[in-house]
Amino acid sequence: MIGAERVALVLLAAGLSTRFGAEDKLAAPLNGLPLGLHAARTVAAIPFAARIAVTGARPLAFTSYGFTTVENDDPAAGQGRSIALGVQAARRADVDAVLVMLADMPFVTAGHVRALFDGFDGNHAVVASTTGDWSGPPALFGAVHFDLLAQLSGDHGPRTLIKAADLVAALPAELADIDTRQDLQAAYADLVRSRPS
Repeated sequence: MIGAERVALVLLAAGLSTRFGAEDKLAAPLNGLPLGLHAARTVAAIPFAARIAVTGARPLAFTSYGFTTVENDDPAAGQGRSIALGVQAARRADVDAVLVMLADMPFVTAGHVRALFDGFDGNHAVVASTTGDWSGPPALFGAVHFDLLAQLSGDHGPRTLIKAADLVAALPAELADIDTRQDLQAAYADLVRSRPS
């Protein structure tokens, strides 16, 4: 288990979103808020040691949720570069772990993030999310892995670490990664249906 005050949050918000169409995916409205700000709002009450949003050239209002922004000036280089930039910034906060979240996963709950903290078992730990047939972010990485994460490049991300991670389950709709308008509509409908009445 780890307390949020020993964790830096790295929120990835620099993707090119080519499958969403001409509109900026993260700026697309969802229940009165840009899609890309839902994750930031969800964890606003969690007392992270630092909050870093890795953004493209046109960032959303992440600073209003307590984030420092770091620009990825080459988003085409892939998610690995964004993770590397975020972890490099997070290291300055002298933390024991980094939580990597995606800004295009708007339905992740604060309860799920806390469950990841509960599963943390020291600086060697990697705790990732799963739907049962898929594993990935949000994912929590102990400090032993910072060197590797800070050197990532390309679009593969930390797949080797995720494969060996301890896993925390969530509903598929909660972990929906929005790539297209259809993804957004389907995930929102699934989430509404899965919530207890």
